[in-house]
Amino acid sequence: MKLWEKGTTVNEAIEKFTVGKDRELDILLAPFDVLGSMAHVTMLESVGLIEKDELPVLLDSLKKLYQHALDGDFKIEEGVEDVHSQVEFLLTQELGDLGKKIHSGRSRNDQVLLDLKLFTRSGIREIVTAAGQLIDILLARSEQHKEVLIPGYTHLQVAMPSSFGLWFGAYAESLSDDLELLLSAFRITNQNPLGSAAGYGSSFPLNRQMTTDLLGFNNMNYNVVYAQMGRGKVEKIVSFAMANLASTLSKLAYDVCLFTSQNFNFVSLPPEFTTGSSIMPHKKNPDVFELIRGKCNKIQGIPQQIALTVNNLPSGYFRDLQIVKEIFLPLFSELHDCISIASLALEKLVVNEHILDDPRYDYLFSVEAVNKLVLKGVPFREAYRQVAEQIEKGEFKPEKAITHTHEGSIGNLCLEEIARKKSQIVDNFGFEAIEKAVSALLQ
Repeated sequence: MKLWEKGTTVNEAIEKFTVGKDRELDILLAPFDVLGSMAHVTMLESVGLIEKDELPVLLDSLKKLYQHALDGDFKIEEGVEDVHSQVEFLLTQELGDLGKKIHSGRSRNDQVLLDLKLFTRSGIREIVTAAGQLIDILLARSEQHKEVLIPGYTHLQVAMPSSFGLWFGAYAESLSDDLELLLSAFRITNQNPLGSAAGYGSSFPLNRQMTTDLLGFNNMNYNVVYAQMGRGKVEKIVSFAMANLASTLSKLAYDVCLFTSQNFNFVSLPPEFTTGSSIMPHKKNPDVFELIRGKCNKIQGIPQQIALTVNNLPSGYFRDLQIVKEIFLPLFSELHDCISIASLALEKLVVNEHILDDPRYDYLFSVEAVNKLVLKGVPFREAYRQVAEQIEKGEFKPEKAITHTHEGSIGNLCLEEIARKKSQIVDNFGFEAIEKAVSALLQ
C-alpha cells in the first residue's frame, strides 16, 4: 500500500531498491510519526477540516498506536512503503474514511521532516542525560583523587606534575563544552517544519503555530522552502556536535588504554572489566576502552558522510535524503552506548597512588625548582640555566611539594564551577517544557 499509488504496479527490483532500509529504520520513527499526527489532526479540527466529534475518535486510535510503538509492537507490514503509510493504513482499517482525512494539508515530506526533528530531539535528551551523568562521575573521581600526582606530558615526554584531579576534571569540563555545542544544534533542531507540506505550503488555512505549541517546539521553520531545505542540514549540524562529544570520549579512552599499560601503570581495571588472550595467560586487555575509541572515531566520520550526500543538492526534496536516515538514526544509540559503558568503567577504574615514587619522574619538578629560584629574586632565564646545569651534571634533587593555587590548577581545581557550568547548559535545553507539551497532547 502506497499513499501515492495510482494503479500502476512498480517494478519489483525498482521498489526494493527505492524503499531501501526505510521499513527497518522507520520503526524508530513510529512513536514520533504518531505524535505528529495527533498534533496535526488537532489542528485540522480547529480550522474546520475535521468535525468536532471526529477528533476524539482519531486521537483515541492514535494514542493506542503510540503505545504500541513505545512497547515495540508496531510493525510496518510487507507491501506498506513506510511508517507514514502504515499509520494511515491502520487508522483507515479501524475507522474507515475518517482515517483517510489525516493527510489533509501535509505531505510525506514534512511528515518525515517532523519525525526526524522529534526523534532527534528525544535522542539528544538521552545523550545529554548520559553525558551529564558521566560528567558527574568524572567530577567525583577528580575530588576523590585530587591529591594523587601523575606525570604530565608534552611530546609524550615527561614534562610537569599533573594530578588525577586535573585529569578527571579536564574531561568533565571538556564534555561540558561539548554539551554547549550540542545545545546550539538542539536549538536548530527544535523548530517545527510541519505545514510546509511538499516544501511549498498549502492552500488549506493551516495553523502552524498551534502544532508548534502542541509539540513543544521552541518556534517553527517559518519559510516553507527553508523547512524542506533543513532536511540534511539539521542532521549534519547535530552529527557534528555529537562527533565533537565522541572526540572527547575517544581521547579519554586513548588515555586509559595508555595508562593501563605496564609501562605506565597509572590505573587498572577490575578483572571483570577486561578480556584475556588465547595464548598469553597474563593478559588483561582494556578492550572496553579500545572499542569506545574505535566506535567514537567511527562516529567522527558521520558528519562527512552526511555532507557528501547532501551538499550538492539544490532546494526541494530529493530521494538522496533517504540515505541520510541510514547514516544518522543509528548514531544516537551508538554514542549513548559509548557514554554509558564509559561511565560504568570509569567508576570502577583503580588509581595507582604511588606513581611518582619511581625516580624516572624526578625531572617533573624541574620547573618547580626554577620557579622557586625566581621567587627568591633570581631572574627567570638565570634560574632556568642553573637548574638545567644541575640536570646535565646529574645533581638535580627534586622537591616534590606542589603549591599551585591559581584557578584550575592542581591546588584549585574549580570543580564546583565546572559542575555549575554543566548544570546551566543542561537547564538551557528546556526539556521539561517539551515533556509538559507532549504529555498534554497525550492526555
